[in-house]
Amino acid sequence: MTTTDRRTALRTGAAVVAGGALAAGCSTTGAVAHPAATPRTTRPAAVEPAAAPAPRRYPGQPQQLTHGPRTHRKVALTFHGQGDPALARTLLTEVEKRGAHVTVLAVGDWLDAHPEMARRILDGGHDLGNHTQRHLDVNAMPEAEARAEITGCADRLRRLTGSIGTWFRPSRAPGASPLVARLARAAGYPHVLSYDVDSLDYTRPGAAAVTRTILGQVRAGSVVSLHFGYPDTAAALPAVLAELDRRGLAAVTTTELFS
Repeated sequence: MTTTDRRTALRTGAAVVAGGALAAGCSTTGAVAHPAATPRTTRPAAVEPAAAPAPRRYPGQPQQLTHGPRTHRKVALTFHGQGDPALARTLLTEVEKRGAHVTVLAVGDWLDAHPEMARRILDGGHDLGNHTQRHLDVNAMPEAEARAEITGCADRLRRLTGSIGTWFRPSRAPGASPLVARLARAAGYPHVLSYDVDSLDYTRPGAAAVTRTILGQVRAGSVVSLHFGYPDTAAALPAVLAELDRRGLAAVTTTELFS
């Protein structure tokens, strides 16, 4: 073999080896195959809960509301939001099982201690409102202190839900003094929510007595005052809801009652 022939053969052999290596490197099978590309996963963007409803003005209605239209077969069960959150959750679950909705007027320092309750109430389809920051006698306070009680709770509601709540109810009184009514309006609440049926559940009279008191007074359009934090109230609720249903009275939020 000539020198030229040997050089040609060497170049040809090198090309064959290189080609074989390239073919092996691009193989899609066997031990030398490229591992499958790991698919990139993207996390769904966090969805912020929608802001809670804001207060509404009801034209033709007085600033202080004690009951809704008597022509509507509806009543509003309203709860002072304070007390053991476990009992409150039990009560809300019982209401929801029966297809009813309620209104909760929350105390600000209760929300400070149990902030998760604000969203629990709203997620159940209930109204959430303002029942002052410390649940003291707001009507007896000087102006600056009364304002702080109203706006303090409103600020907490806004921070937790994006809204100051749909309603304001004064603490330690069925209605607001002229000063407190004016301060509530300035804080963004067109109406003060009172009631025409007092369950007296806070006196701890027993579940049967709470049931009798409510059912003895309630009628179409009524707004009923109740409280979280009392076992008698939770125990009375199934009988109250069953009898309201028998009478053809739907338990709805206060917003629905007045809408």
